Amino acid sequence: MKSTAFRRRTSARALLATGLLTGLVLASGCAKSEDEGDGDKKSSAQEGGEAAASSDTSGGETCTIDAYGGKKLDLKNATVGFSQSEKEANPFRIAETASIKAEAKKRGVKLLTANAQSQFSKQISDVQDLIAKGADLLVIAPLNSDGWEPVLRSAAARHIPIVTVDRKINAEPCKDYVSFIGSDFVEQGRRAADRMIEATGGKGTVAILLGAAGNNVTTERTKGFEERLKEKAPGLKVVFKQTGEFAREKGQQVTEQLIQSKPGIDGIYAENDEMGLGAVNALKGAGKKAGAVKIVTVDGTRNAVQGIVDGWISGVIESNPRFGPLAFTTLDSFAQGGKVSQEIVIKDSAYTEDNAKSDVDKAY
Repeated sequence: MKSTAFRRRTSARALLATGLLTGLVLASGCAKSEDEGDGDKKSSAQEGGEAAASSDTSGGETCTIDAYGGKKLDLKNATVGFSQSEKEANPFRIAETASIKAEAKKRGVKLLTANAQSQFSKQISDVQDLIAKGADLLVIAPLNSDGWEPVLRSAAARHIPIVTVDRKINAEPCKDYVSFIGSDFVEQGRRAADRMIEATGGKGTVAILLGAAGNNVTTERTKGFEERLKEKAPGLKVVFKQTGEFAREKGQQVTEQLIQSKPGIDGIYAENDEMGLGAVNALKGAGKKAGAVKIVTVDGTRNAVQGIVDGWISGVIESNPRFGPLAFTTLDSFAQGGKVSQEIVIKDSAYTEDNAKSDVDKAY
């Protein structure tokens, strides 16, 4: 729990208004997902990751530098610190870091980077080190949602604006951090469920390879998936749930256990592509035929999309990692005194049997 003094450091609440950033449409509510069956619609990957990659706005709370605390500054003369959470063997993290670096280079902004190598204690130390090295603003891809109080105290003492990407931290927007930029993870779960219902005919049994515990992505992707099955396909039952920790090797191990305990399983929902690819390896090792068990994943990596082409995966819901343009536009607008949305939803596409072969080279 935060101390009373820490909670009181900025008492002003952000104004209720529609948050608009120049050239970008922002949202604080649920994203309007693209029609998964429309192969003609472009994802942000197809647009090079630099075009407007966010959903329609429904209005919401905004944040200003006056409400947050601090002083205006020119981003071109500032130093931005970026903290990556996970090892960059994961294509999502590779694309995410590349997007941040490319946008900083494009804008001529000095960028300091650190990688926590999937160790939360290291990420806390990394961010504190970025602050000590003179970061004026921070972009953080959190490993966990909890445990950020030491960083928030350090940033608050220096009035350093924080933008989080991909995962939320359990803290107060426009008080402890400025904005969160990410996908609508509940909606991703719903869309994955829709794909699973279509692949299985809405009947049978399904397993969930859960993401890592302790972050909102796992919770929300699970929530959306289970709620949609209950709503649309009560005959499709979740009979197995176990964490694969967002890792391919762990996903393979859990699926090997699943095959032993539930040999007749009809579908596997993997909450990221890496676990889904691990599940494919386990099924191959067990002598299963491609498509015998329907697999739906979330991310949009090239290997997973190729898995659709090869018949092993039934659908991939994109989780767009190209946060660079949105993150720097948000920081720039905020640092100059503008209003920015406290929650910004980036647009995600999807890959199916209809578009996987043509679009595999557009995946990350």
